This record gives sequence, structure tokens and C-alpha cells, in this order.
Amino acid sequence: MGAASEAGKPAAGTDAPQHRPAPNIPQFTKDEDLHAYREMLLIRRFEEKAGQLYGMGLIGGFCHLYIGQEAVVVGMQMAGEDGDQNITGYRDHGHMLACGMDPKGVMAELTGRRGGYSRGKGGSMHMFSREKQFFGGHGIVGAQVALGTGLAFADAYLKNGKVSFTYMGDGAANQGQVYESFNMAALWKLPVVYVIENNRYAMGTSVARASAQTDFSKRGLSFGIPGEQVDGMDVRTVRVAAARAINHARSGEGPYILEMQTYRYRGHSMSDPAKYRSKDEVSKMRDEHDPIEMVRKRLLEAHGVPEAELKSVDAKVREIVNESADFATHDPEPDPSELWTDILLEARA
Repeated sequence: MGAASEAGKPAAGTDAPQHRPAPNIPQFTKDEDLHAYREMLLIRRFEEKAGQLYGMGLIGGFCHLYIGQEAVVVGMQMAGEDGDQNITGYRDHGHMLACGMDPKGVMAELTGRRGGYSRGKGGSMHMFSREKQFFGGHGIVGAQVALGTGLAFADAYLKNGKVSFTYMGDGAANQGQVYESFNMAALWKLPVVYVIENNRYAMGTSVARASAQTDFSKRGLSFGIPGEQVDGMDVRTVRVAAARAINHARSGEGPYILEMQTYRYRGHSMSDPAKYRSKDEVSKMRDEHDPIEMVRKRLLEAHGVPEAELKSVDAKVREIVNESADFATHDPEPDPSELWTDILLEARA
């Protein structure tokens, strides 16, 4: 924790995070690194484009970008199986893309068009896809944790062998409903992996100022839930830790907590200037721990992939993102009659 100010609180800028890469990092094959590179790059370029559209006034409301945290969801998805569910909070675009949702449908929802995943009525924080087992995007801090636990309860009840990946941020980890969910999941040994994406600042306050226990992997100890801290900036360590946690949950041993130590480069949302941290701190994380650049370097140096091939990957990703933006800005807005749909679930005969 940083030095104390006159008010008895840490002085601004003195509690910068110290990122410690994990020892004994497992290695990826060339194909695994290429897959991770492409998936993370798609999220990065998509979010950059979303930021541009927001600045142009084409995306309204709130918009929380995932730039910097890409290794977390990509590593988790690499360790999971088809049918495993995903649920998260409002910083959700990256999770949707990692689940295989169509970038056009995601971007169209951001711009409020009828081709969006919620037909233009949900926006950034409210998208779902039963096909891809993605259950939101939730704007209420911590609300998704109880819902994700419910998904795991359904999995246990149906004995379908699936696992619920329930994501939350370091800010949400202090919510009371989170601990009610932990208790239920531990009591009934539900197949859920709680992924705490600790990007160090929640909405805009350092964890050193907001949390008495800053080791979030220990948050489940009173319920007997095992946990571990993971270098969330390295997709390899994420994938290996995720595999351990998922196997634990899938084998009937109950919930598991993964604290992903990660970092967001942008503010909490597009309206946040992020003045609670220094530019040097952000630059240091970008320069030394960027998840995409680390994979790119391995592909060039360890796997001997020509730089031209990586440029081709980037070009294809940019093409996908540009097509999604073009679709999202030309697709019609929802018909006014959509105001009256999706309100009540019709009973089945």
C-alpha cells in the first residue's frame, strides 16, 4: 500500500500495481499461439473500433472496453468445452467474441440496430446468445454472480457435465450477493468457476484503498472454496490455471476461484478520464506486459512465423471489424413495435 496522505489515505499515485509474471510458464505450440493471437487481436481491434464509434456519437449510453484484459477470456475459452456457459458484467464485448458470437451482431447491438443480438434494445450491457451459451452482460454490479451460480445449479440438477464460467471484477467481489452465491455453490458443490478479473481499479479506486483483503483468491476460504492468483496478462498461464479449475468443478468437487491479475488500459468506461493513475503506469504495463505483444514476439522469435503472416492476420481481423462497423451503421433501427416484444414469456402448450 502506498504512503499515507494527511487524510490518512494512500496518496494518489503511490499504490501503483506491481505486476509479477508467473514462474515456470507453460509453453504453447505454434498453432495455440496463433489461435490466441488471432482471438485476442479480434477483441482489441473490435474494442478500438467501438471506442471510435462512441466518439462519433454512434454508440450511446455506457460503453466499457476490454482493452488490456484480452488474455483472460481467451485463455478461459481455450480451456473450456462446448456447452460450458459464460456470464459476466458490463465489460462484456470481449467475452462475446471469445464465445464465437458474430462481431456484426455485437456491434449492431452497440449502435442500437435491429440486427443486434438483442434486436437493438439492449445496447452494450445486455446481450445474450443461447446458441453460444453466453448469458450476459449485466449492468448491476455483482448481479451476474448469483445468476452464474444458478446456471451451475441447473448443470448439477441436469447432470449434463457442463461448467459455468462466472466472471466479475475486483469491485464486484465486495458485493454481499457474491458471498451468498459462494455459500450456495460450496454447500451443493456446484460446477462453477468464479473468475475475478482484478484490473486493479474497479470503477476508479485502487484495490489498496477499497479492499481489506486484496488477495481475491482467498475470498472463498471461509466456504472451503479453493482459489489461486493467476498472471492474467499471459494467455498461457490463464489457460493452464483455467484447466485446473474447470477440471475441479466438472469432476464434482465444487466451485473454484481464479483471481486474474490483469489491467485495463482505458478508463472504467468511455466517459472516464482515468486521472486516478499516471500515464507512466499505463505505459509501463503496455510496454512490458501487453498480452498480445507477448504472443506476437513468441510467434516471431520462438516459432519462426514470418512477420508478413502476422500482418496478414491483422489485416483479416481489421477487415472483420470494419465489416461489423459498416453493418452496424447501415442496418435499420428497430421498428417501434419492438417496444412491446420480449416483455412476457409466452407459456408453452
